[in-house]
Amino acid sequence: MYQYTDFDRQFVHNRAAQYRDQLERNLAGTLSDDEFKPLRLQNGWYVQRYAPMLRVAVPYGELASRQLRALATIARQYDQPSAQVYQTAQSTQAQFGTLNMPTGYGHFTTRQNVQYNWIPLDKSADVMDLLASVDMHGIQTSGNCIRNITSDERAGIAADELVDPRPFAEIMRQWSTLHPEFAFLPRKFKIAISGALEDRAATRWHDVGLHVLRNADNEIGFKVWVGGGMGRTPVIASVIRDFLPWNQILNYLEAIVRVYNRWGRRDNMYKARIKILVKAEGQRFIDEVEVEYQQIMTVDGAPHTIPEAELIRISASFAPPVLADFAPAASQKEAASLSAADPTEYAHWLQQNVAAHKNPALRAVTLSFKRLGQAPGDATADQLDTAAELADRFSAGEVRVTHDQNLLLPWVRAEQLPELWQAARQAGFARANIRLLTDMIACPGGDFCALANARSIPIAEAITERYQDMDELHDLGEIDLHISGCINSCGHHHSGHIGILGVDKDGREWYQVSLGGSDGSTLSGTPMAGKVVGPSFVATEVPDVIEAVLDTYRRERLTGEAFIDTFRRIGMDTFKQAANSVRHPVEPELV
Repeated sequence: MYQYTDFDRQFVHNRAAQYRDQLERNLAGTLSDDEFKPLRLQNGWYVQRYAPMLRVAVPYGELASRQLRALATIARQYDQPSAQVYQTAQSTQAQFGTLNMPTGYGHFTTRQNVQYNWIPLDKSADVMDLLASVDMHGIQTSGNCIRNITSDERAGIAADELVDPRPFAEIMRQWSTLHPEFAFLPRKFKIAISGALEDRAATRWHDVGLHVLRNADNEIGFKVWVGGGMGRTPVIASVIRDFLPWNQILNYLEAIVRVYNRWGRRDNMYKARIKILVKAEGQRFIDEVEVEYQQIMTVDGAPHTIPEAELIRISASFAPPVLADFAPAASQKEAASLSAADPTEYAHWLQQNVAAHKNPALRAVTLSFKRLGQAPGDATADQLDTAAELADRFSAGEVRVTHDQNLLLPWVRAEQLPELWQAARQAGFARANIRLLTDMIACPGGDFCALANARSIPIAEAITERYQDMDELHDLGEIDLHISGCINSCGHHHSGHIGILGVDKDGREWYQVSLGGSDGSTLSGTPMAGKVVGPSFVATEVPDVIEAVLDTYRRERLTGEAFIDTFRRIGMDTFKQAANSVRHPVEPELV
């Protein structure tokens, strides 16, 4: 993991102190709410439906166990609203049948961050200090700036990796943090980077997607995509450079963002993302980026060229841990006996939750945070502490936040798999549903988010409850189910094999269902947006719609054929007919 320098540490502590001063002036009435708003947003503090929401930055998804424990402390001590705020929230949600609104937890996002939904604003400076004490912050997790840079959760360890992208992600993080030219872009700006053959970072769904690779001469460089995004207008990014020398990536990114900053729309927030500019201008945009890049290289003197010594310095932080430093296997014999007693369950876990590693002696193991009675990606304070303990015992004190809202242990010794399975099973993290239907992505939706049109969590719960049979889940195979509570697409519904979008019609919650989307992973193939099956459904119909779609798949599939392949082979019509056959006859069929 990247190790903070004295400068890094002083920087985040100074930022926390600056925020405390701003908060105290706001609470004292000398800094108005309007004046304070951009300042808190720059540190990750939103005000959502009922209470402030904090988004904590987790650069490229890496967390140390000490940081997990700090996140657990925040959940336990600070994610607790006042009685008045909580009673108001429960009273409002009671009309929707929501009786349980949990507090005291964190939420893993699709962009590898952690969010909290209940921290009182007057406690926010204390939380900032606690984050700074473990080298964390919320800087640039909000606002029209370059956001948290995301990556493959298996970066540096994947068996199919060509180049470790983490040193480059860290260099980009440092370059983009508080960049004076890019602090007030037309809209938020998101970068994803991967260095593996399989795209596990959904790079082509980002404003800029980067693949680190080697050319025929074994030189390292970047393939650059630009203009991807979801929201109201889903767009797959376009290739703008097939190979860019690695040391020029900051100069080239500078050119891209300058052109966007100059020409991106500021009169309409719904048309302000770079995807709209790229789609409208096409080759003209690419040409202008090249002109700007040449200006930076020749006239400006290529100021952001990365020195090889700097890459070496940063890369040293990402050296693999020494195996001798791992904790010994304390109960390996007992765990091996347990795995032998439950061979099917253990075999399913090995198949779904355990992945090959660059080091043949190691494995990457995903801890599932998808379970009945808990929203996808949510983690209680106790669960965060337990995950930290597992990281210390089995993964050199490190975890990764995954794009699918789980945690991954990147440094597990193969001989410790039985013991880890036993420990994860006792903690409730060993459900062998990774990449299966119930390993769904979902945003917090209308239960918490002020932007949402409908709730996501009850839909996720209803589907999860219906598909509890592990044999059935494994028979269905790998299926990406994504749920968003509004068109902003925080649940990435466009890229789901099955996507669900909450919409508001005449003040009521309705849900569109789409099929055939993909994020660009090996299973999904070429990234694309799903197609809507027809008019929206009421909440109670959605689980039946999903069941009808999956029954159609079971009936039509060839031996060994995945859901997405069956869909592409037979087309939308058969699935659309099945989905629409379950519509309740007395509900108005609104478009």
